[in-house]
Amino acid sequence: MEQVVFGVVTASDRASSGEYEDLSGLAIADFLYEAIASPFVIKRRIIPDEQETIESTLSELADVGCAVIITTGGTGPAPRDVTPDATEAVCDRMLPGFGEQMRAISLRHVPTAVLSRQTAGTRGSCLILNLPGSPRSIREIIDEIWPAVPYCVDLIGGPYIETNEGVWSAWRPPHARRAIEE
Repeated sequence: MEQVVFGVVTASDRASSGEYEDLSGLAIADFLYEAIASPFVIKRRIIPDEQETIESTLSELADVGCAVIITTGGTGPAPRDVTPDATEAVCDRMLPGFGEQMRAISLRHVPTAVLSRQTAGTRGSCLILNLPGSPRSIREIIDEIWPAVPYCVDLIGGPYIETNEGVWSAWRPPHARRAIEE
């Protein structure tokens, strides 16, 4: 079974300076350890809210073989919230359905979800997802959108990602399902 590479990028001035612990990036990593059955590694980066730095980090991770990059932070309307702008700058294609669904999920919990600029796109065979900076919000969102992620990665030419059955079961049409390799 092919090893899957995931990127986890935290865009935060304070976390990158060591002012506080990166709990959001840890929440994403915890999710991956619970949900993914395929052999995998995580490449984590904690960087400041600087568009050029975010762009170069996303490009580097996508270009060295990450199948999925999940970002946290920088998705709001404040001037330093530039993660979606950086994502759009490096992606070949945007996938607006992910952003629409992420906001719909968040709106069930907080009315300020309409301020979110969460988005997703592809760079080559890598899917890039922008999640908010709150660990609680991350789990609310990722648990619901994840079933679509493995098939998206299939469609863009990435590795076949197996998930643990349950909340995170990957949804694939019957013709796209494989038998689990031992």
